[in-house]
Amino acid sequence: MPLSTPRIVELARRLESAALERRTERKLTDAEPDFTLSDGYEVQWALRNLRITAGARLSGLKMGLTSRAKMKQMGVDSPIYGFLLDEFYVPADSQIAMSGLIHPRVEPEIALVTNRDLRGPGCTIANALAAIDFAVPAMEIIDSRYTDFKFDLPSVVADNGSSARYVVGTTARRVRDLDLRTLGVVVEKNGEAVSFGAGAAVLGHPVSSLAMLANLLALREQIIPAGTYVMTGGITEAIKAQAGDHFVARFQDLGSLSTRFV
Repeated sequence: MPLSTPRIVELARRLESAALERRTERKLTDAEPDFTLSDGYEVQWALRNLRITAGARLSGLKMGLTSRAKMKQMGVDSPIYGFLLDEFYVPADSQIAMSGLIHPRVEPEIALVTNRDLRGPGCTIANALAAIDFAVPAMEIIDSRYTDFKFDLPSVVADNGSSARYVVGTTARRVRDLDLRTLGVVVEKNGEAVSFGAGAAVLGHPVSSLAMLANLLALREQIIPAGTYVMTGGITEAIKAQAGDHFVARFQDLGSLSTRFV
């Protein structure tokens, strides 16, 4: 039986408070054993509404758990989506304050910006390709609000895919000039290369992720509007970050970006 609207909002407020107060919660299925994936998305959308009501602005959308490495690392088996807010945004080559985070991790991503509305169901890779304006390099900082970064699929969906911050590079390229599937990425932590991957790690092709997002949003009669910034999902496993760590992500043919945790 679906959760009541007051209970959905209560759980969303719990996750919102955990993020703002930098503390962890037990995963939601511990308190709600019958909590479903559908319930998770209801909580996520309630959380989104709470933050927008508080003054935040929607700045983009994201896909999560799109690589086999990430699914294995997190112990889940299906991609998910979430939202991005302006309060998550961090300029490239700047600093991220640990004072606003719990136990952050860094993952490199290829971000895509649309130039026309994209809608499902039945959205294909060809449809998605035709709707892309350009690609940019990015890093997402995930920071689960659950104890020990452990969760199940409904719980992580409710927690907006562990979103916390995102860093956007300054290089923009037309997708026709790139092979996103074979585009290589190297992540360096404190000057040492620690992670390697290629765009194909994201559902075989990052544009597949964009198409899947359109089809998932169609289940709620939503679309991807023109001009939307979309993070397609982590290419490598997420790397733990601590104060003093400096990360650089180098993307083949797409430039590089960095961030430092302070």
